[in-house]
Amino acid sequence: MAVATPPYASDALAEGTVDAVVIGGGAAGLNGALILARSRRLVVVIDSGAPRNAPAEAVHGLLALDGTPPSEILRRGREQVRQYGGRVVHGEVVSAEPAAPSADGDLRFTVTLADGRHITARRILIATGLTDVLPDVPGLAEHWGHSVVHCPYCHGWEVRDEPIGVLATGPASIGHAYLFRQLTEDLTYFTHGTDLDEDSRARFAARGIRVIDTPVTEVVNDEDGALAGVRLADGQVVARRVVAVAAPMQARTQGLEGLGLPVQDLPKGRGFASGTTGVTEVPGVWVAGNATDLVAQVGASAAAGALAGADINSSLATADTDAALHAVAEASPEAATR
Repeated sequence: MAVATPPYASDALAEGTVDAVVIGGGAAGLNGALILARSRRLVVVIDSGAPRNAPAEAVHGLLALDGTPPSEILRRGREQVRQYGGRVVHGEVVSAEPAAPSADGDLRFTVTLADGRHITARRILIATGLTDVLPDVPGLAEHWGHSVVHCPYCHGWEVRDEPIGVLATGPASIGHAYLFRQLTEDLTYFTHGTDLDEDSRARFAARGIRVIDTPVTEVVNDEDGALAGVRLADGQVVARRVVAVAAPMQARTQGLEGLGLPVQDLPKGRGFASGTTGVTEVPGVWVAGNATDLVAQVGASAAAGALAGADINSSLATADTDAALHAVAEASPEAATR
């Protein structure tokens, strides 16, 4: 699910051809843009303003920035990109596709925004993030990022020793339960229609994890609106203060179909296929962050953006040299062969 953040000042969309367009203004996109801007590349970030972690009060597990609100990290990131000449434009990409190459054979792409504006780029970095597909349980979504959590490393310390319920979505929830058992002795596993084999039941019993097979029908709040438990199909209410759910994750691919990027099924969802530096099978297009690595936290996503940004700069440096050699050959065919 996506939550919009408060609006911020948007830069003007650059005219002409830019070195790179970064689609997505989260940790991966901004850090990739930062590397490119510091390399004196003309880079434009297109940001829809709906980061995955918008509902969270703070980012955790990020060295030196632990406890910082997500919005503050992004605000600083935008400032730093702009400090080196990069631009951050608030907008939604509805189309991205290859365009005719330059006269010297360099790649070109056209990116179009929902308001009809468009920009031409030599390279593209996709950093659109992902969407968490929550189970269709009434009341669950309203607590997402607070008392309904997914990541034991992002939220675990804050919910330690609370009565926690794991709402199963599939096999991944079994491992999820062991991680949350490290954080509390009061853990209940709701199978919610998923299979739980006898070996896993025995292991849960050994760790004191209660198993309930009756389906969950809704999340129950207390009189103050805080999560108080879950109601089962038989009417029973099981008191819980926190619900952990390993929701399937889907890379945000809307508007990017024209690039022809391969998408792969992963153990916890679907994401773009990419190599170590974010390079894809489509020449001139890189992917970084949760759009390709579904389980990457903020630090890992930022690092992936940096790797992709550096690789894009290297690609551009090679293309610049090829263009220079082409210009020499055009001006003086004899000189180019010496």
